[in-house]
Amino acid sequence: MEQREKAILVGVNLNHQPDFDYSMEELRNLTDACDIEVGGEIVQNLQRINKSHYVGTGKIDEIRALVEMLDANVVIFNDELSPSQIRNLEADIDCKVIDRTILILDIFAERARTKEAQLQVEVAQLQYMLPRLVGLRASLGRQGGGSGLKNRGAGETKLELDRRKIEAKITALNKELEVLVAHRKTQRKQRKKNNVPVVSLVGYTNAGKSTIMNALVEKFNPLENKQVFEKDMLFATLETSVRNISLADQKSFLLTDTVGFVSKLPHHLVKAFRSTLEEVAESDLLIHVVDYSNPNYEQLINITNETLKDIGIENIPTIYAYNKSDLKDMQIPTVRGEDIFLSAKQRIGMDELVGLIRKEIFTDYIKCEMLIPYDKGGIISYFNEYAHVINTSYEETGTKLILECKKSDYEKHQEYII
Repeated sequence: MEQREKAILVGVNLNHQPDFDYSMEELRNLTDACDIEVGGEIVQNLQRINKSHYVGTGKIDEIRALVEMLDANVVIFNDELSPSQIRNLEADIDCKVIDRTILILDIFAERARTKEAQLQVEVAQLQYMLPRLVGLRASLGRQGGGSGLKNRGAGETKLELDRRKIEAKITALNKELEVLVAHRKTQRKQRKKNNVPVVSLVGYTNAGKSTIMNALVEKFNPLENKQVFEKDMLFATLETSVRNISLADQKSFLLTDTVGFVSKLPHHLVKAFRSTLEEVAESDLLIHVVDYSNPNYEQLINITNETLKDIGIENIPTIYAYNKSDLKDMQIPTVRGEDIFLSAKQRIGMDELVGLIRKEIFTDYIKCEMLIPYDKGGIISYFNEYAHVINTSYEETGTKLILECKKSDYEKHQEYII
């Protein structure tokens, strides 16, 4: 059995960042998600980054001593390092050095299941590797390691590719991705044509987006067995899943589950996943899922909002779903304006959540009465399928319906309104 890797984590707190402690905790979680044991941690307060080694030179001796003492075999930095910093650090510490970016890329590479997610991760990894070829090649000679933590053997052969080959590969992968993106754009157009509202779940990684999706699928489409993968770990979901939620009164909406966010999400990755995140940009409503049991939940809300802003997603109506509220000392479900406190795992608050969704997305429905001549049976079957028919009675001249229908249908069938 391969021995579990042991890491020393290194962070630089620049000018007393308020969220520094949390970003170090997150680095521990990311390291854990990569199945690497955290041996120790070294932190330095600096006013500016040391260009050549990222940390101050005195700290390097401290890191090297800790590596030897704990018999660690990898040092993980809490920020993205430049190629020359990696090279200098590896030479001076005499140990493999990786940064937060490659850690996240590795997790993504391991979790990607669909063709699209795999291509997106590969593009991000290659773009990260390009400027680092020289440094990585030098460190390979010594460690025999790969670009990240996994596929160690493959790493060497991968890096023997020259820059041109990597650039050609990136171009080829992007072409493949374009085909998948175009296919999805077509699907989105079709949905728009069908006038089905789209609701997207967004939020920090491991906040419970997939659990909420499964709870709603189970409640409204129990026979379809369309559960999505859910697990208590960072980045369990990398692919966008779309499910149709059919409500009792003939109304329905599409619910999409998206990749979770994390602070300092590598820009290569955001760029690579841009097409997946475009799903979110075209939503009619966002459900921002928050892990309310996390003491830093306000920070996680800000990180998600900042990431959405970075990819150009703003001004979409949003419901805040405070999940895992059962772990707090409070009465649930509780609704306060656009906020709902619920527990997806315990299936508490799902009806209330759907109530909030309804209020936001079915605003263009009109309740009316129509009298439809008997020779227009097609219209009645249309309404039975696409509207909420509250009452049907038969008059001398036709069928009388009391119904709730879309504004567009109301306008189209104006002549039958009584």
